[in-house]
Amino acid sequence: MLGWMIAGLLGLLLAHTLRELRQKRQVLQRLNESLQAELDIAALVFDTHMGMFITDASGAIRKVNATFERITGYSADEVLGENPRILNSGRHDADFYRQMWDSIHKNGSWHGEVWNRRKNGETYPQWVTISAVKNDSGQPSHYVATLSDISLHRAAEQEVHRLAFFDPLTGLPNRRMLLDRVSCNMTVSASQQQRDALLFIDLDGFKHINDSLGHQAGDELLRLMASRIGEVSSESDLVARLGGDEFVILAEGLGSSIEATSQRVERLATKLLTLLAEPFTLNGRRHQLSGSIGITLLLDGAENAEECLQQAEMAMYQAKQAGRNTWRFFDPTMQAVAARCAMMENELRQAQRREELQLYYQIQVEQQGRVTGVEALLRWHHPEFGMVSPCEFIPIAEESDLIVSIGDWVLETACYQLAAWADEPGKVGLSMAVNISPLQFQQPDFVSRLEAILAATGACPERLKLELTENLFMEKPDAVRDAMQRIKALGVRFSLDDFGTGYSSLSYLNRLPLDQLKIDKSFVQTLFEDRANTVICASIIDLGRNLGLDVIAEGVETQAHRDWLVRQGCHAFQGYLFSRPLPLCQLAEMLKESPCTTER
Repeated sequence: MLGWMIAGLLGLLLAHTLRELRQKRQVLQRLNESLQAELDIAALVFDTHMGMFITDASGAIRKVNATFERITGYSADEVLGENPRILNSGRHDADFYRQMWDSIHKNGSWHGEVWNRRKNGETYPQWVTISAVKNDSGQPSHYVATLSDISLHRAAEQEVHRLAFFDPLTGLPNRRMLLDRVSCNMTVSASQQQRDALLFIDLDGFKHINDSLGHQAGDELLRLMASRIGEVSSESDLVARLGGDEFVILAEGLGSSIEATSQRVERLATKLLTLLAEPFTLNGRRHQLSGSIGITLLLDGAENAEECLQQAEMAMYQAKQAGRNTWRFFDPTMQAVAARCAMMENELRQAQRREELQLYYQIQVEQQGRVTGVEALLRWHHPEFGMVSPCEFIPIAEESDLIVSIGDWVLETACYQLAAWADEPGKVGLSMAVNISPLQFQQPDFVSRLEAILAATGACPERLKLELTENLFMEKPDAVRDAMQRIKALGVRFSLDDFGTGYSSLSYLNRLPLDQLKIDKSFVQTLFEDRANTVICASIIDLGRNLGLDVIAEGVETQAHRDWLVRQGCHAFQGYLFSRPLPLCQLAEMLKESPCTTER
């Protein structure tokens, strides 16, 4: 009996033990499945797009992933057991790494940008995160580092910066970078009493070369000139390209006094003009141009960088007006002139609409004193300023492109008057001379607009004479000649105005359909005071005779001038000796009373 009881107890004990073992096996199976899942997740994380490596507590590398191998160029076999110092580029000092490890020990992690070195020796920027893994006692057992190659990102940032601050054609700083630097220098100069200067450079004759040889040659020329400008500048100076053929030098630290600064910048400008004027070769041909330079000193009345640049630009235009290939300093009076020009331009835009523009007419006479025609001259009667001088508003119109629309109005008004005279006895034979600006003539539709005006007004083309200036032929001479021949086919005549004061190349005279040369009044008015002008006038008359062209002299104010010109063979005359420019009503009275009116 006792034996059966013992056997029963042993059976129960065995069953209980088996049940516990089965429960523990199930727990171990669940733990194993959980651990395997965690290991699978860890492996998945380790094989990420970021480089990863794990070191032990001593810093020896124990594991790396494939991305680490791709980024660094090192295989796992080459780095296992090594210290991460094999990646150092040498661009960081000991203090950098000391601060890194202080953060890891204090906070458990660190992240930041590190310049490392690939196996091939190339240095590159990385974004690195290092985290400490601690054991149960709280001591670091491993370190896990992730790294990302940010060299492409850094290159993109540098490209954005280059596009924002540098000219893509020449590689020079652009307007934005120039203004930033000028603003900074204005602050520094004010505290250090050191004078800086801006030199605004515009290339004379660049447009002609760019248009005739093409933009590729023009770009090559701009790079050449950028190089020459850089040659005369010191290392501390900033050379910038604003666009087109405009460059600026910010010359720094020129001196503490205005006198010393002015002398140094004058020498710089003179040296620069000499270098710019040196001949160069493009497309196998030798060329030459020059530069016009405007100079202003920083802190010379300007409150900000934009105003400094405007001062230098205004001075550059003064150099242009002085004949080019020279330099000019900014004069504060330029600011007042510029302000008035801006105001006058705005008023001029309204003048045509407000019917403030008017044509005056100055008669032209032949050798016997008979009136053969008139020249139409634009006048502007402003309600507040009175009669504005053409010497003031015509340049403003030309600079602002208003000359095109105003010129069309002048041409149309003159043609209507010419058509009206065709029905008036004593005026039917009068010719009408109209000045055409180069910009107006160069409009692609100028010939068609002229045809439309002639058709609308009914003016006789043979009685219309267009006066052109020499500088028109400096740019695209072939296109100008073609347009002139088309106009000539309509019956319209041409007079070359201000002959001898501009381009003065005789090679184009026999290639253009000209009818008349006009001696400029500057030669006539000093005919007897300047021996050179006497020779010039005689030469122009002889030239016209040899080329079969009529010659008319303007600015004839005395009988002595007229008699001398007649003896030389001049065909026609215009000037105060015969009449001032007159409004239409006064002209009509003069022609009615004058016995010299003729019908032709």
